[in-house]
Amino acid sequence: MEILIRIAQLFLCFTILVGLHELGHFLMARLFKIRVEKFYIFFNPWFSLFRFRRGDTEYGVGWLPLGGYVKIAGMIDESMDKEQMRRPVRPDEFRAKPAWQRLLVMLAGVGMNLLLAVVIYSAVCYTWGDSYFSNRDARWGYNFNEAGHRMGFRDGDRLIAIDAREIDNILEFQNDLLVTEKGRRVTVEREGRQLVIDLPLEQLIEMRREKSYEGLFTLRIPFLIDSVSYASAREAGLCAGDEITAIDTLAEADYPACREYLQQRKGRQVLLSLRRGGERIDSLPASVDAEGRLGVIARNPYSLRTRHYTLAESVPAGIRKAGRTVAGYWEQLKLIVQPKTKMYEELGGFVAIGSIFPTYWNWEEFWLRTAFLSIILAVMNLLPIPGLDGGHALFTLWEMVTGRKPSDRFLETAQYIGLLIIFALLLYANGNDIYRFFIR
Repeated sequence: MEILIRIAQLFLCFTILVGLHELGHFLMARLFKIRVEKFYIFFNPWFSLFRFRRGDTEYGVGWLPLGGYVKIAGMIDESMDKEQMRRPVRPDEFRAKPAWQRLLVMLAGVGMNLLLAVVIYSAVCYTWGDSYFSNRDARWGYNFNEAGHRMGFRDGDRLIAIDAREIDNILEFQNDLLVTEKGRRVTVEREGRQLVIDLPLEQLIEMRREKSYEGLFTLRIPFLIDSVSYASAREAGLCAGDEITAIDTLAEADYPACREYLQQRKGRQVLLSLRRGGERIDSLPASVDAEGRLGVIARNPYSLRTRHYTLAESVPAGIRKAGRTVAGYWEQLKLIVQPKTKMYEELGGFVAIGSIFPTYWNWEEFWLRTAFLSIILAVMNLLPIPGLDGGHALFTLWEMVTGRKPSDRFLETAQYIGLLIIFALLLYANGNDIYRFFIR
């Protein structure tokens, strides 16, 4: 059932993204009175799931969910309609229009995806607000996994800065740590003093390859007493608001460690160390019952901060969020083409994309991931690869600068090369999925 929920979210997301991307091309073409012959969501080799004709345009849904397309009359695109290109030029064809109009038609899909991301982020800010965990609230520091310990972190460290840039939203820390073409310097607070942990690039690459960044750090949960439920605990002198810092020789322990230790001391007496306000209390005897409990109810001191926006505030907030996402993804894309970072090993296909959706249906999470994928689609389409919008735009810009239009033969050859590149990337990315999820 969880897999089906993810597939449903992925399918709905792709339908929205591809449909609106192609709608951008379609509307811009119609604005300039260019004839559009086909408008398809998903590809339709051999047959279509659904189609109908209105005016000069055939609308349909294909069966192959690898994208979508708009067939614009007089344009060399993935349809490779050479016969049409050999006919005399008609005034309602793409090739008959001035270069600036053709450029806008090519970039309209990217523009629609960026606009969609801004609209979604703005709507999410207005509807749910912007929730995040502030690093300033992590008074008790973090616990780290084995990879974090190898890097030099210790349980209880408080994260202060990365490359001298102060950390606020802790959700962004992991991305800032990993998306880099050089080593990182992380400042932590340990036992009341600050120190710097140097993380060489090779170590970060190994962490990415092994995926040991998953669960790299978790909030250290203190043993805070919310209320006292047993008479024996009250008689021992425990009070609401106390923080248990040690049990017997288990010093500076967090709540999970204390719970585990108490399970080993069932029916016995232990010595507690507490913090009460600014005072420290040591060697306080207390009884552990047969269930391994002290007779107190603990509380979690952490909560997310949420910033709420008015309708007027949500739009600029959405623009800023989209801008940060574009910049962040562009940095990742630059690192992928640098062999030393080995980020190309992390490219993923449809399985990887589907895995970013939760295993339950949550509209806020769905829209946030749709906005993120809309930005990825926009940025990827801007790459100067023939067959993508960026490749078409590049040749048109060349024409606008030099005054010389590339020949149809050159454009057809470039289109074939571009399609081969795109197909190879699809094979590599989805091959990585198969290797990661089914072989490794």
